[in-house]
Amino acid sequence: MTPSSAGALTISDGRLALSGLLILVNVGLSAALRLGLGRSLLVASIRMVVQLLLVGFVLEWLFQQDQAPLILLVGAAMAMIAGVSAVQRTRHRFAGIYLNSLLSVMASSALVTGLAVTGLIRPQPWYNPQYLIPLLGMVLGNTLNGISLGLDRFMDGLRSGRDQVETDLALGATRWEACQAVVREAMIPTINSMMVMGLVSLPGMMTGQILQGAAPAAAVRYQIVILFMIASATALGVFGVVGLAYARLTSADHQLRLDRLVRPRGGR
Repeated sequence: MTPSSAGALTISDGRLALSGLLILVNVGLSAALRLGLGRSLLVASIRMVVQLLLVGFVLEWLFQQDQAPLILLVGAAMAMIAGVSAVQRTRHRFAGIYLNSLLSVMASSALVTGLAVTGLIRPQPWYNPQYLIPLLGMVLGNTLNGISLGLDRFMDGLRSGRDQVETDLALGATRWEACQAVVREAMIPTINSMMVMGLVSLPGMMTGQILQGAAPAAAVRYQIVILFMIASATALGVFGVVGLAYARLTSADHQLRLDRLVRPRGGR
């Protein structure tokens, strides 16, 4: 390995190929325990390598562009993929769930990332893809997971707590009063994830900057900004999508509408 112009060590093609041997540990464990996961692990590894190499080529090209519409279009496409992917992970669906997810992802990520690049980090120009795209990607990845988990937890909570919710409604509670506890439970995973950020693992951006030669103190400052961005965007996204789901699965007459829930074909 040789130092790159940016200060980090460059991994040669041969050493990159050798790193693939590490997956044989997983394959060996699968074989020893007769889990039957060896083939799946190898296929997943190949797909991961191909996808990351393609992403690397695309980002290298994108970082050379200086056209705001093109860069914003790429960001919008990333947000759309995240919104669709979040719904694909849920066990139940309802009419409009994809639109709800897209709106929540795009609104929260655009607001938080926009404020960060224009008011906190301030790259020149503000749409500099070397800053905007990685920041947006980290926000979207975490928001996607939060929305998926929050939606699933909310819909499962309504189904498992149906008797309690309907009893409260029958006793005169509004739909919000009856569903408030379920909404709160749907938000708990997001809050819990915020509490352990930076404690259970060395965050990705901080690690990358240190490997690039940045001083740890400077890397920490960037990572603190990122963690606040992730926490804010995830909370906004989850609250938005759960709020929209609440409006869809209850009626203005204060009734529970679980008849609108369906299982996707081939779902769990």
